Amino acid sequence: MARTAKIVDLPAITRLDKSKGKISAQLTQILRDAVQNGELKAGDPLPSSRELASSLAISRGTVIQAYDQLIAEGVLSTATRTGTFVSHDLSDTVVIIDETGKQPSDLKPHLTSSAQAYAKILKEFQPIPHRPFAVSVPVGRTRPNDVWRKFGNKFRARGEAIPTGYDEPQGVFSLRHAIAAYVRRSRSVHCEAEQIVICSGIQQALYICSQILFQPHAQVWVEDPAYRGTTALLANIPQQIDIVRIPVDEEGIQVENALNIAPHAQAAFVTPSHQYPLGMPMSLARRSALIAWAKQQHAWIIEDDYDSEIRDYGQPFPSLQGMSPDQVIYLGTFSKVLFPSLRLGYAVLPPALVAPFCGLRALIDRHPPSAEQHVLAAFIQEGYLEKHIRRIRKVYAENRLQLIALVKQYLPPSLAHLQSGDQGMHMVLWLHPKLNDVEIAIAAVNVDVAVKAISTTYSLAQQRPGLIMGLSDFDSEQLHYAMQQLAQIIKQAAFVHQCL
Repeated sequence: MARTAKIVDLPAITRLDKSKGKISAQLTQILRDAVQNGELKAGDPLPSSRELASSLAISRGTVIQAYDQLIAEGVLSTATRTGTFVSHDLSDTVVIIDETGKQPSDLKPHLTSSAQAYAKILKEFQPIPHRPFAVSVPVGRTRPNDVWRKFGNKFRARGEAIPTGYDEPQGVFSLRHAIAAYVRRSRSVHCEAEQIVICSGIQQALYICSQILFQPHAQVWVEDPAYRGTTALLANIPQQIDIVRIPVDEEGIQVENALNIAPHAQAAFVTPSHQYPLGMPMSLARRSALIAWAKQQHAWIIEDDYDSEIRDYGQPFPSLQGMSPDQVIYLGTFSKVLFPSLRLGYAVLPPALVAPFCGLRALIDRHPPSAEQHVLAAFIQEGYLEKHIRRIRKVYAENRLQLIALVKQYLPPSLAHLQSGDQGMHMVLWLHPKLNDVEIAIAAVNVDVAVKAISTTYSLAQQRPGLIMGLSDFDSEQLHYAMQQLAQIIKQAAFVHQCL
């Protein structure tokens, strides 16, 4: 009887709630917790299954199921004639008490500096609400969802996009073949399917490049400003590389400046067809100078070609890779032209890099989801992708004009002005130098307006305030209301900082 009383008197036993069901699972967790928090200690006996079932008014089978689970976990033991008891193996568990007298359950695990840095980065990369003026949000006329859904359902029902086993780390061949044909035709990229690796977006490709290309403490050129995902990634890789920020002007990255600062860098990260976030293309002279340096130094050029297809008039600017396929790693994505949740991008690699790139890819997540690759391959091969891009080019051109008109209507030029441009899915709204764009962006989110601060894309020495404003296809009423809200926030900030 003593054993029954011991269990019944456990405070934790009162947590058993029969109305919630899964009684055996509840009992298992209650007993497990009692052992872990010290209410039950190594060697303590438990009542028989019959006794405990009777005291709790539950079936004996329920208790047996809980005991069996805990015996399998090593929490309990059983022996002939001695019954069931807390495993003696747990007596070796050392309970650490710090100088304040706190038990381990009261202490928080120590986070490494890397863990703390990544936790901080997460706050920067929370998804922006799908509100005006978010970037790359597929709404209205830019949505591929209906076409993609109908086509995808049809293809999955009769094609190769059915559940299967593990696939190649390099990606499905049909998709690589389709991408090779597409980028040769539309982006002047020189490649074959064998040089393409499918990734979960450009960010994963950037990470793999950073791991396989650089020796510890290597110098790399990065545009100033640049995509925050690139700079944050490079600043936190184990090699502790030296990020050399190189300003950009109307012709793109200032190569001569870079040669004076860090001529022996191992790589350059650039956005030559549509600089992010400012929007200008790199001039032919700068492209030639960059390639000449890379060849002389045996350095790599990583080309991020994130939304260059979206140009309002004329043809998109050609890729840098087409000028020097052996020096340039070309990265592309479908997140912008289709939808971000697709999580499919690609890297076009010089042949020598394919094996190491795929090797690390295999360790990260084995391979990208195969079903979506088959669907996307057929989507490209049957002409849907290029048809979709032609359509959304017109939409983004119209939305660009609308944003220009809205800014002119609601904001005085002394406080804000748009940088001119004719391509991409966003525009930059430059703010008065005294304004804080980070504070304005935070305030905007609170009134359902989605903008990004541009100052975070710059090095500290070059920072200037502005907002990255997407051209997604929200309706006119939503856009007018959002611009009114944003203008009010900017004017209030201007009054506080005496900018008016």
